[in-house]
Amino acid sequence: MLRWILMKVAASVAALWAADWLLAGFSVSGGLWGYLVAGTLLGLLSTFARPVLKVLTFPLILVTLGLFSAVINAFILWLAADLSGVIVIANLWSLLWATVIVSVVQTIINPNHS
Repeated sequence: MLRWILMKVAASVAALWAADWLLAGFSVSGGLWGYLVAGTLLGLLSTFARPVLKVLTFPLILVTLGLFSAVINAFILWLAADLSGVIVIANLWSLLWATVIVSVVQTIINPNHS
């Protein structure tokens, strides 16, 4: 279990770095420490809050044929930014593109991240 959580955190750190590198409206401040704090928070939120949100919003996920999962992922990323204080998201488009990048990188690094 601990190894699984550490993999999620490592994937989150790498995903945040990729989003920061690729997007002008998304940044992580604080250097390596900022990435570790934000990645840990994002990994923990993805591990514990995301499944609860998916259960609670299952009817919406079903009606939208799974597209509402993207809203949940964006909310988790926004929440991590709000709670950590080291992630800066300029606007909604930056949040949406960062969500796509973070999801793709997490899936590549840790295919069992859902």
